[in-house]
Amino acid sequence: MAAIFGETPPAAAAGPEKEAKIVSSSNSTSGDEELEADRKAFLATFTAEEDKAIRRKVDRRFLWLIGLIYILKNIDYQNAASVKVLQVGQPTNILVQLGMTADEYNWVQSIYFISYIVFEVPSNLLLKRMTPRNWQTRILFSWGAVLMCHAAVENKEGLYAARFFLGMAEAGMFPGIAAQLCSWYRSDEMGKPIMWMFGFQNCSGIVGSLLAYGISYMDGVGGWSAWQWVYLLEGLVTVLFAAVVYFVLPDYPRSARSASWLTPREQEYLERRLSENAPRTDDACFNKAEVIASLKDPRTYSFMISQTLMNLGGYALTWQLPTVTTSLGFAGLPRNQLLNIPPAAASVLAIIFAGWFMKRAYLTRPAFIMWICGGALVFYILLAATSDRYAIYIACTFGMMFYSVYFIPFWAWRSSTLKGTTGTAFTLAFQSCVGQVGGVIGPQLFQSKYAHNGYKVPFAISAAAIGLGWLGSCVTWYLTRNVEHDVKRIRRLRIETERRSGKVYAEEDVKVFEERKFYGGGGGGDNNKKGDAVV
Repeated sequence: MAAIFGETPPAAAAGPEKEAKIVSSSNSTSGDEELEADRKAFLATFTAEEDKAIRRKVDRRFLWLIGLIYILKNIDYQNAASVKVLQVGQPTNILVQLGMTADEYNWVQSIYFISYIVFEVPSNLLLKRMTPRNWQTRILFSWGAVLMCHAAVENKEGLYAARFFLGMAEAGMFPGIAAQLCSWYRSDEMGKPIMWMFGFQNCSGIVGSLLAYGISYMDGVGGWSAWQWVYLLEGLVTVLFAAVVYFVLPDYPRSARSASWLTPREQEYLERRLSENAPRTDDACFNKAEVIASLKDPRTYSFMISQTLMNLGGYALTWQLPTVTTSLGFAGLPRNQLLNIPPAAASVLAIIFAGWFMKRAYLTRPAFIMWICGGALVFYILLAATSDRYAIYIACTFGMMFYSVYFIPFWAWRSSTLKGTTGTAFTLAFQSCVGQVGGVIGPQLFQSKYAHNGYKVPFAISAAAIGLGWLGSCVTWYLTRNVEHDVKRIRRLRIETERRSGKVYAEEDVKVFEERKFYGGGGGGDNNKKGDAVV
């Protein structure tokens, strides 16, 4: 037996039991090596043009669809901030009709996020069993129906109940899409679909403002107020769009439905090109070990803390933006709604730039985030420090822009350390639900007692949260430094291989389960000789 391994046996015989273990270990290692060699050989049969053609098919199936899902989601939950200032001061304003104060109305958004937090994890754990297509169709249909019911509420208690059910219905939408995308896109490619989602999300600020502006002229039609028409019409569109999701959204690369638009060879390619930690079509619907591993991983909590703090500051500004822009006095009713368009437009442009920049792997994702957090902090401090209305509007525009663009590298970065189908679904939902605590707290900061000086205290608290979120990202960067450097390194090799030979890079891939060491004198010294700067 020792001869097989080229070793000289010790004087004492290893014994049959130990010998069997050695053979088993050898066979396992040999099998893994054969699988890896087979994977490399298979990938090497594809040219860069074939790779692009296959990925274009995937893009056409996903990008526009998830973008439209996300724009509907954001219009449907952010419209509560817009309707607050519809017909403000008039009998048909929602606060007047429902007998609510501004402070009581802040709970409209907080209750939504409380429900969202409670149901996020259970929803995402059903994703694999129910299939993404069926589950996302259910989510859109139910939240659209609940949104339409908002139009029938007659008091604040009814509105609170409607918001709770809206959060319950929507829970799982974003983490479900993000988990599914991990089965189709590599971590270094995730910036593209995330860019589309968040780009459309910020387009919702433009579309939502225009809709609110247009629907404001329906005030009194059919005996209904404008705010009721907003909820009814936007909810109806969402219910109808659920049918589109049912017929168009794919499940997984090797699912039976994917064979209608992918060849078997293309289906195989899409899975085999993924890194070792990615979810696969044939994974079990639930794996308890992956959940436990996620709960034990300090990176889960580090990402979570960073997201929660950034959301606290970001959701605070998002919620208060229509009120702040209206109070600046640049435009009267109903043109006040149009003042929300420039912040949304700036965010969309910045998101497009972020997607382009990340694709080229100039920096690791956390390094990019350092610049974004710094920019956000500057403008949040300005909101807390100035009373000049022009400076406030500029700070609102760029503060929203930096907060919005933050999540493009953030979620792409997060995808690099997710493991398995259950682990991916659970971790994204667990992190996202706790991260929404910022959405519960943010609106509550803007109490009426702070209105006299332009809400300086709430904006100061928001600035502090953004600053702490920046520090949290620094800690998370340290915890993920090896994997992130590996992702950047492999991405550069893929770009270079395509440029030089027109082939698909089919050699070593990112190591997640047993990370390469690029820092502190660890292993991976040969990798550092490739000429990559440690960023």
